[in-house]
Amino acid sequence: MTETILASATKEHVIGFNRPFTMIGERINPTGRKKLAEEMKQGDYSRVRADALAQVEAGAHMLDVNAGIPLADEPRILAECIQLVQDLVDVPLAIDSSIVAALEAGLAVYKGRPLLNSVTGEEERLEIVLPLVKKYDCAVIAISNDETGISTDPDVRYEVAKKIVNRASDYGIKPCDIVVDPLVMPIGALGDSGRAVFRLCHRLMTELHVNTSCGASNISFGLPNRRTLNGVFLAMASTSGMTSAIMNPLHEEDRLAVQASDVLNGKDKDCTAWIKHNRVPAPENAPETSARGGRTRRRAAS
Repeated sequence: MTETILASATKEHVIGFNRPFTMIGERINPTGRKKLAEEMKQGDYSRVRADALAQVEAGAHMLDVNAGIPLADEPRILAECIQLVQDLVDVPLAIDSSIVAALEAGLAVYKGRPLLNSVTGEEERLEIVLPLVKKYDCAVIAISNDETGISTDPDVRYEVAKKIVNRASDYGIKPCDIVVDPLVMPIGALGDSGRAVFRLCHRLMTELHVNTSCGASNISFGLPNRRTLNGVFLAMASTSGMTSAIMNPLHEEDRLAVQASDVLNGKDKDCTAWIKHNRVPAPENAPETSARGGRTRRRAAS
């Protein structure tokens, strides 16, 4: 099955259909975060440091790094953030920008094999970004829209994704290095958007054989109790073939939904990760039990 191999300077991570769902931490992004945006613009990366460490501690397998700040030197800021984050944590990164110069600045300083975020089906974008993917031997997120915009028809979005994969092959880029974003629309505005994504993810897995990712929180935009909606969406999307998502691992509902879906889809062997993250520690001075359930001795206090 298709495997997308990514790496930091010291650690490899694989996105794949038979692998546990990949959580890509979304927090290092100034969009909608005025305080973070101003700090990054002024060269204060203390909040970036805190967000990087907290997300990895919570279980993120990768981190998305974005420096999209209006009227700021985005290439410089993105490159500085990538260098900083790579010095702090050992997980691979997604280099996230709509500005090609910023993408290349990030690629130039990256140590390892990153995930580039992103390319679309627009001809101009394909002709600029795909050569970067080839030059730096990285993987890339392919967003399934083109010059006509974002279609509400999942079959049209599939054809855009297919076009990107085919065009990438012209540059010698393999399908395993294309991670398709099927474009998640707010369910509150488009009532069929959940089923559309599930259907599209299944086609992308079974017909195009590519891995997938999305901005998970888009599904619940504008609705109350977003945490529950996001968590259930992630579990259902995983079952439909989605293999990763840009999400907030600090939200327990989202993280637990992903971990539970790994268990129930048979991707967490022997429930090892579930037990590790959810086992309740025995209280101090509690009596230990034998394999047959009998009491042995009291646990010594540390």
